[in-house]
Amino acid sequence: MTLKIACLQLDIAFGNPAENKRRVQQEIEKVCQSSVDVIVLPELWTTGYDLARLDDIADENGADTKSFISKLARLHNVCIVAGSIAKKTAAGITNTMYIVNRDGDIVGEYSKLHLFQLMDEHLYLQPGESSGLFTLEQTLCAGVICYDIRFPEWIRAHTTQGAELLFVVAEWPQPRLEHWRTLLQARAIENQCYVIACNRAGKDPNNQFAGHSLVIDPWGVILAEADENPCSLMAEIQLSKVKEVRKQIPIFQDRRPEHYISAEKNFQKNS
Repeated sequence: MTLKIACLQLDIAFGNPAENKRRVQQEIEKVCQSSVDVIVLPELWTTGYDLARLDDIADENGADTKSFISKLARLHNVCIVAGSIAKKTAAGITNTMYIVNRDGDIVGEYSKLHLFQLMDEHLYLQPGESSGLFTLEQTLCAGVICYDIRFPEWIRAHTTQGAELLFVVAEWPQPRLEHWRTLLQARAIENQCYVIACNRAGKDPNNQFAGHSLVIDPWGVILAEADENPCSLMAEIQLSKVKEVRKQIPIFQDRRPEHYISAEKNFQKNS
């Protein structure tokens, strides 16, 4: 099966959910003028990193975002990996991704597990606790958010369950662009999966963002890459390639996780 992917590399209006929803709706209408199966949005696309004002501008239980994205998915007959938004709950605010299918049904929800202290996330956000697994177009997928890609054991926890597509949404800063590209290629190669990574463009009062959204195949080959400017990055992927690569080099069969666990215990005992 072939899937046509569109990553919306947006310049996000700082702390302005209404303007950002307008931009998202406009860009989705544009890309859906041609055939597309899955649309991906960047991290915190409704607010940007206006963390200090999240108490005022975060989405209560994600209700407004879920309604907005579901309507767009139904209207355009498209799946949407809806980046992430600031979700306000009684327990605090999380950085939360929603995934909707063509019928507008919410088929996945994931809150960022690893909070990035260099951008003060730990001061304003609560970490998630659940996995990012979901099924889209009859394919098991995983979703993670930005800093998560620096934790290969977290990605592997999803691919050992059979995930074939890894969706990464981010607000990755420009000074660490080469880390972004290298880490994403490494995650694709070591997990033998497609990596669809949507970063934001532009800047906010404190950061310049890298752009360079990427689609990478299970061999680590870059199929499509944006530059630093706002754009819609399009690519087609062949899902059968994941099984072909995993059959050719059977790393999941050759894993010996019991030894990894015992080694870690021995290291801790001897430290």
